[in-house]
Amino acid sequence: MSSTPPLTTGMMEKRRRVMITPEGVAVPITVASRGSRIGAIILDFLILYFGMLFVFLLLIWAAGGLIEDVMAGADEQVQGAAEFLLVVLILAIFMVRYGYFLAMELGPRGATWGKRITGIRVAARDGGRLTAEAIIARNLIRDIELFMPLVFLMVAPTGEAGAAGVAGAAWFLLFMAFPFFNKDAMRAGDVIAGTWVVEAPRIKLAELITTRDNAQGGSMLTGTRYEFGEAELGIYGEHELQTLERVLRGGSTEAIIAVHETICRKIGWEPGAGDERAFLEAFYAQLRARLEGEMRFGRRKKDKFS
Repeated sequence: MSSTPPLTTGMMEKRRRVMITPEGVAVPITVASRGSRIGAIILDFLILYFGMLFVFLLLIWAAGGLIEDVMAGADEQVQGAAEFLLVVLILAIFMVRYGYFLAMELGPRGATWGKRITGIRVAARDGGRLTAEAIIARNLIRDIELFMPLVFLMVAPTGEAGAAGVAGAAWFLLFMAFPFFNKDAMRAGDVIAGTWVVEAPRIKLAELITTRDNAQGGSMLTGTRYEFGEAELGIYGEHELQTLERVLRGGSTEAIIAVHETICRKIGWEPGAGDERAFLEAFYAQLRARLEGEMRFGRRKKDKFS
């Protein structure tokens, strides 16, 4: 008997989608819940807050007696040094705030630390790789979606902004509430960038899909041993490995057959029939072992375009 409550199961079913990759492969995914996205952004800003607080305290320590000298009316050179440190602090805040999201989401996991903790990640809606343009677009829009509404909400009750402030608050609140008006919980930034946020479960594949058990590529069905050379494994990277993992974990028979045919054509093999899963498990295991070995030497291949 399943321990998952029926209500929870029904809600997860509503978030299940099928993503079509550029190769025409249907990959099952689950759209991240609004709660997990809110939790991720809160965690990310807590990480940023304490990180910048550490930098701020470090700058104060580096400044030494400058602050005390300025307060005591020191000369213009000391004041100039203090102003320089203030500029450095402002630039550091700006770089950390934007650089954190850009660097983390452009990484192979496509997720910030907050997203990793809540088990979600950013993905391209067309099933392709995440581009720098898409990540920059979705993060620049965050100011309109989150920070501007918060500013207007703080200013509007004071009456200082007048009717324009109330109208501005209402306008920006539409952007903030946008994820609640579409079934995929997409922000306006996601719509513009062509991305969405999906679940990235931490569960491991079945024991059959491991580098230790399948690195030699033995098929339990036919006894065939699939072994791939460096040139064949070198075609794909981490992005394709993750896609293959999702197909093996929850893909339909049609998806497995389609991926098998795609990989065979790419590496120059003649696609057979009836042993597709064993072929893909062997290819996954050997590709994963190869990529992990490369990473030990500081070399990473993000995708087939790298």
